[in-house]
Amino acid sequence: MNKTSLLYNGKSKQIFATESQNFVIMSYKDDETAYYGVKKSTIPNKGALNNKISSMIFRFLQKKGIHTHFVEQLNESEQLCRRATALPLEFIVRNVIAGTLSRRLDIEEGTLPKKTIYEICLKNDVLRDPLINHYHVEALGITDEPTLLKIQDNMQKINTLLKDLLKKIHIDLIDFKMEFGFDNEGEVMLIDEISPDTARFWDSDTHEKLDSDLFSRDLGDIEIAYKEVLTRIETVLQDE
Repeated sequence: MNKTSLLYNGKSKQIFATESQNFVIMSYKDDETAYYGVKKSTIPNKGALNNKISSMIFRFLQKKGIHTHFVEQLNESEQLCRRATALPLEFIVRNVIAGTLSRRLDIEEGTLPKKTIYEICLKNDVLRDPLINHYHVEALGITDEPTLLKIQDNMQKINTLLKDLLKKIHIDLIDFKMEFGFDNEGEVMLIDEISPDTARFWDSDTHEKLDSDLFSRDLGDIEIAYKEVLTRIETVLQDE
């Protein structure tokens, strides 16, 4: 299937139309940004690494019964995906307090909450993705309660599946964001990506960061860390 027109040009990915109305091609970039585009760079091989990692994670989730937009990995940097009507929301799962939540609440990073924290943000770079709740989502007419409940159920299932999977390769799933949309039949499905760009992965033994915080905080080499994540996931998924 071939690319036709560019539908979306984001910070880390491009989405292209294809000859079919039902499918798009998602292309991963080597661009890296932080702090809403204030800090920018190009990381060699980053797009290919995220493409491979996210492809493997989405295939794993599909085998476990999660409906996703992923169809197949086409090449080093591209995926074929089902076309989706995306919700303008980010759904965040926080198993450990870190990042913006740590700063927002003045709680030490690495603190374990008494239960998993689920958040919703409105996707808007100008407003810096403000935190909202399900009352806002319904009041603004973004989607309805049954859809939110279905997404919440998916989030809990995905979190459990990924935590258990990553635990086998000594990676702690600190937090991660997800996006959801609707397929051409109106069914909710997981879209976008799950990778070290959208999740915090910490080594379970050393607590070393294996994600994009390495770039935003000038802590180390992203390419080395992402390759390590890829190698470990490839190892564990051989047995799945």
